[in-house]
Amino acid sequence: MTFDDNYAYIPLFATAAAGAILFVLLIFVKHKKTARVSLITLLADLLLVAASLAGGIKNLNAAGDNAFVLTAFIIFIGAFIFIPYSVILLTFEPRKFDKLVPPSLNRLAARALASEEKKEEEPAAAELTQADTRLLDISAVFMAQANKAFSSDEDGMSQLLDYINKTISAEIKADGGAILMVDDFDDVITVKSFDGDFPPPYKLPSDMPHKPVRVATNFKFASFPLRDNLFGEVATAGKPELITRPELDSRIYQNGPEEFLECGSYIVVPLKNNDNVIGVTAFARRHGAELFTENELNVAVTLSEFASAAILNVLSVKEIIEHSELSKEANIASRIQDMLRPAKLPAVQGAQLGSIWTPADGVCGDYYDIIVSRKDRISFVMSDIAGKGINSCIVMSMMHAMVRLVVNTRQSTGTILSWVNRGIAGESFSADHFGSCALINYNPELQNIEFSTGGTTPIYYFDSATKRISRISEASEPIGVEKSTEYKDFVQKVKSGDIIITCTDGLTETLNESGQQYTEERLLKIVASSSASSGKDIANTVKADIKNFCGNAPQHDDRTLLVIKIK
Repeated sequence: MTFDDNYAYIPLFATAAAGAILFVLLIFVKHKKTARVSLITLLADLLLVAASLAGGIKNLNAAGDNAFVLTAFIIFIGAFIFIPYSVILLTFEPRKFDKLVPPSLNRLAARALASEEKKEEEPAAAELTQADTRLLDISAVFMAQANKAFSSDEDGMSQLLDYINKTISAEIKADGGAILMVDDFDDVITVKSFDGDFPPPYKLPSDMPHKPVRVATNFKFASFPLRDNLFGEVATAGKPELITRPELDSRIYQNGPEEFLECGSYIVVPLKNNDNVIGVTAFARRHGAELFTENELNVAVTLSEFASAAILNVLSVKEIIEHSELSKEANIASRIQDMLRPAKLPAVQGAQLGSIWTPADGVCGDYYDIIVSRKDRISFVMSDIAGKGINSCIVMSMMHAMVRLVVNTRQSTGTILSWVNRGIAGESFSADHFGSCALINYNPELQNIEFSTGGTTPIYYFDSATKRISRISEASEPIGVEKSTEYKDFVQKVKSGDIIITCTDGLTETLNESGQQYTEERLLKIVASSSASSGKDIANTVKADIKNFCGNAPQHDDRTLLVIKIK
């Protein structure tokens, strides 16, 4: 194959142009990182361009042989083929690459890459694993100690807190440590575990001798508000604190001048349940000792997180157990309470009766009784016992038995309650062994009621002649509080159509969904407006009105009402 010597330079210049285009495209590909372009490829392309330009210039000056022209033409064709390939690389999407490679090769490549990366990171990973393994081992021991606390007695939680306190103190080489728990009810944070030498960061009482034993004892039983002190503010903020310059921290009080009271460095870390702080761990180093470091703070934070999980497990399990025990107690108390009330309202000469008895779950505070002891005495009892569960049931049972025993005598209502009070107040089985009680003795022959009240249980009288209703009882000392208390007697004449009602505060203080109380005024208005009805119907009207008032609001206390309508 031969070419006219006058045109031999054309393929050479075309090759140089194609090489230049290829070079520009490869530069863009490298810039976009859609494919790997080596320096050798770029250098080879530059040599191609240079050689083609040199050959073209030579042929312009003097025609070369046909073999050289043919070689240049072949080079042109090869370079031209690279142009569309470079265009493909330039527009290539990297996420589609794995579709172009067989999955088996992709997996092999991924494994090889992961293996290489693992080899490169092996020294650092080994170092981290050793440190983390120790902390994980400690967390496992925390959980083991928590398991012991589940089945332990009342000191189980204290033993767990002491173990956590000593373990973290040893791990960060603290001179002393403390764990404080938040009391949401009292809005304070209280020391539950204390160990070692811990210079108090709070102001000691001015009259306290500055002796190590006295200071340590004060710290062991200290409580702090959730503000204006180091422990409370860390609990409120929920963020750990590393303090190396206590003299510059306004939350820390320097008690001095004794050396053991001089403040050193401190670490205080919140114990959290999600974002809810349940307490803090606190650690101290004496003045002059090496200061705590950021690394020791991180260790304390990590171990405190493990401690939080262990403490929460114990609290949760104990709460479940306590709830289960309380539920069992409540069920027993509810059955006793139900047994003490009349199975049905008895027929009473000269009176119509109505009642409401709606006990709340787990309360067991109310009871009422109707005792037909003689023709001239029908006794009505309404009582609201303080406390809940079994304790209130014990007081209820005692009061029920005593009243039933004494009411058969000729004694007045005031005397009967005074005797019952001495019997209840003489017992010491519970801190809440007291109750409120109204005793009404109705005499159908004399058409009067004799009554007395201990505590705040009210008695109301509706006068059928004036259509007015009012409270006729007086508040007094509850039954069971003071052994020497004597209760007064009151007498009220009654006639046909008059109404006597008594109730517990759970009825008048019933809340609706908006948090509003049912109130005494509403009760009396309903009774007065339905005074023409029977005792039973009056009680049913009140019950329906309460239900309409409350809606779906939960019931928090027993509701009890007794209606006595004189025939």
